[in-house]
Amino acid sequence: MMNGHWAINQNILVIEDDAGTIESLSAMDIYAWKVKGKGNPRLEEVEDPESVLDKLSFSKVACNYGLLLTKGNEGIELSTFVGGSQDKRCISPLSVSLSDHIILDDTWHYIQNCDSIQDLLRKCGLEKRNRINVAEYIKLVNAATRYADVILEDETDQHPDCVSTNTEVPSNISASLYPYQETGNKWLEYMTEQKCGCILADEMGLGKTLQIIALIAKRQSVEHGHYLVIAPVSLLENWKREFQKFSKGISVYVHHGYGRRGDYEVFLNYDVTVTSYGTIGTDLSMFQMVDWDLAVLDEAQNIKNPESQRTRNVKSLSRRMSISVTGTPFENHITDLWSLMDFSLPGAFGKLTEFESEITDDIEGAKTIEKTLTPMMLRRKVKDVGNDLPDRVDIDLPVTMDNDEAGLYEQIRQDTINEYGGKAAPLVALQKLRMYCTHPSLLGYGNKESSKFAMVSNLINEIASYEEKMLLFTSYNGMFPIFEQLGAGQNIPTFLINGSTPVEDRQRIIDRFSDVSGAALMVLNPRAAGVGLNITAANRVIHYNPEWNPALEDQASARSYRRGQERNVFIYHVFYANTVEEVINDRVEHKRNMFSTAIVGVDGKSESEDITRALLMSPGWESQS
Repeated sequence: MMNGHWAINQNILVIEDDAGTIESLSAMDIYAWKVKGKGNPRLEEVEDPESVLDKLSFSKVACNYGLLLTKGNEGIELSTFVGGSQDKRCISPLSVSLSDHIILDDTWHYIQNCDSIQDLLRKCGLEKRNRINVAEYIKLVNAATRYADVILEDETDQHPDCVSTNTEVPSNISASLYPYQETGNKWLEYMTEQKCGCILADEMGLGKTLQIIALIAKRQSVEHGHYLVIAPVSLLENWKREFQKFSKGISVYVHHGYGRRGDYEVFLNYDVTVTSYGTIGTDLSMFQMVDWDLAVLDEAQNIKNPESQRTRNVKSLSRRMSISVTGTPFENHITDLWSLMDFSLPGAFGKLTEFESEITDDIEGAKTIEKTLTPMMLRRKVKDVGNDLPDRVDIDLPVTMDNDEAGLYEQIRQDTINEYGGKAAPLVALQKLRMYCTHPSLLGYGNKESSKFAMVSNLINEIASYEEKMLLFTSYNGMFPIFEQLGAGQNIPTFLINGSTPVEDRQRIIDRFSDVSGAALMVLNPRAAGVGLNITAANRVIHYNPEWNPALEDQASARSYRRGQERNVFIYHVFYANTVEEVINDRVEHKRNMFSTAIVGVDGKSESEDITRALLMSPGWESQS
């Protein structure tokens, strides 16, 4: 054109013709012509009837764009500004196209980082976007760290505690949530509304499972969908029972074991499918045929290794939303976090090689990712929400046997029938099956794995990560060297008290246990150490195998839950589901509820005969109280 006249349009120097057509120029053209006195000679032909140029001064000092994030009524507002952090000038929404120069106070400035800003917004898919959701916010904040010349001012306060959604607990939940769980439920709903995957990282015992169930129940009450829960094998039964206990009208299918269906359409017949990490790998093609509304990873630290096949399997699933659930989001390396973040919000944190090159595996690296991790991770500790909890929290932990374990359990049952028959079989079976459920090595199967022991090992390790002390009760002395070895392997100070421990030594052992700074494990036989001892240094109690006598269990729990205990006490009752352990657990709980914890419970000799005889008749029994 070049035959128009100079004009200022939206703080930019342009050429405008008589018809009002505007031609924009690059900053380099203007700078070279006006500041350096060379460049495009045709610009000299442009008329300046209103002395636009005479009114302007041309700075040789370049400016930079900054990005400003603020919290509006309907989401996060994104705009640009020129100037420093303390002097934000000419704030504009991104609906206005960015230019590489600007006029401020009658002074023309070249903006040197315009290309970087445009490249950043283009990579994040945010060109000309004034409002963004939390997922886009996290992606933008993370990507901005890769641009040395990009200024990003964040005034949103995207901490999870700042969520103000007025969400009510859904009517299809049959549970009362503690205040912090209500907050968690609001936050989870807010994140899903914002299309942002997240990490629920509350400490163990704070009810992460219930918060996920409440979220799914609310979403199902609004719009029907298909939800996938992936957990370690040992926790499948627990998820099924928690759904049955706390939700109304939500159908749950556990896809695991030899009897599982072989066509993907079975998933579409249920609201929730629960499966294991191993089964995902085996039946990956089936799971990939469903577009899941939400995929939940329980014990998500299982994918901390970004290169493992397990991690690749779960990340290959088609899903609209992803939530990682773990009490230990960070175990050894910063890349542990990257893997969880990448599952929860795919692609937002770049490739692993980029992450490793930019984030150091140390405290400074942790500080660097805090800005993007904080908005997508909710983590509450017991010490922070203890006032919401009762003094004592009892938690049932039903464990699922894997196929091999269940097969051996059934073999022992059948062999007992064949060998003993008659009246002797029930009592012999009771003892053998209890020992097998405690640990296969107690029956001479030293080469067999134990899902229950593996789960409790993880439980001990997680409690130790909180620097807390724990008591573990088991009535089988054969377990003491096993747990002692486990403690040594996890570098957890471990102390033992059983019937062979001299009475005069027991208090000294407790004193040494109490004096440990940080985590420690005390393994006790409930008959030898279930009364008379004060061990309030521990606030976590694990009953590794159920006892026939409810008073024996409760007296053991009272070693920690007693006068002088100043913290919430968590008591875990561990048992194999659909085994003799569940029979014992149910019968004892029934007696506890009928009478009181002070009654003298059964010893397993008289009542157990009828129970075990029924158990021996069929492997498909169901526990009854």
